[in-house]
Amino acid sequence: MVTNNPILQMFARSPFKPMQEHIAKAQTCAVELIPFFDAVLKSDWDEAAKVQQRIAVLEGEADALKKEVRQNLPNSIFLPVPRTDLLELLRMQDKIANRSKDIAGLMLGRQMEIPTPLQTQVQDYVRAALSTSEQALNALNELDELVTSGFSGREVDVVEKMIGELDELEHRTDEMERELRFALFQIEKEMNPIDVMFLYQIIRWIGDLADRAQQVGSRLQLLVAR
Repeated sequence: MVTNNPILQMFARSPFKPMQEHIAKAQTCAVELIPFFDAVLKSDWDEAAKVQQRIAVLEGEADALKKEVRQNLPNSIFLPVPRTDLLELLRMQDKIANRSKDIAGLMLGRQMEIPTPLQTQVQDYVRAALSTSEQALNALNELDELVTSGFSGREVDVVEKMIGELDELEHRTDEMERELRFALFQIEKEMNPIDVMFLYQIIRWIGDLADRAQQVGSRLQLLVAR
C-alpha cells in the first residue's frame, strides 16, 4: 500500500541501496582504466581520448549520485548506523571515481608513454588495484544483509572475511607499487626527468585506488563493530 505519510516514507526508503549504486558506478568508472591503458600502450591517443571521455561521464554520474545520497540521507534517528559514518563511507567511495578521472586526464593531457620494460608490470598493477576496489564493492553489497541481521551472526563473519581479503589485495597492490617504483628507478636516468616525475605520480595515483578501496572496507568494518 502506498502511503503519503512522510515518516513512513522515510523508513521505507533504504539509504543503503543508493550507496551501493554509487560504489558500483565508481567501480564502473575505474574499470575503464583497463581499455584506457591498453590504448596508451599502443599510443592510440584517439582511442585513449574516447575512453577518457567515458571515464569523465561516469565520474560525473557518480558525483550526481553522491549529491543525491547526501540530500536524501535521513537523520541518524531514522538510521541503524550513524549518518556521519555513512557520509564518510560515501566520501571514500567517491574518491575511487575521482582518482580514475585524474589518472586518465593527466596521462591523456601529456600523452604519457609507458617505457617498454615497465608495460607488463603497469598492466598487472592496474588490474591489481581494480581487483581491490571490486572487493570493496562486493563487501558493501552485503550492507543490506548486515542491517537485516542486526549486525550480528553469520553475516558479520561473511563481511569480516571479505574485508580481510580486501586488506590482502591492498597489501599485494602495495608490494606491486614498490616493485614498479624500483623498476622505474632502474631506468629513470635514460628518460626525460619531467616524464619520470609524472610517471611516479601516476604510479602513486593507481595505488590510491587500492588505498581508497581499503578505506571503504575499514569504514564498513567500523559499522560492523558498533
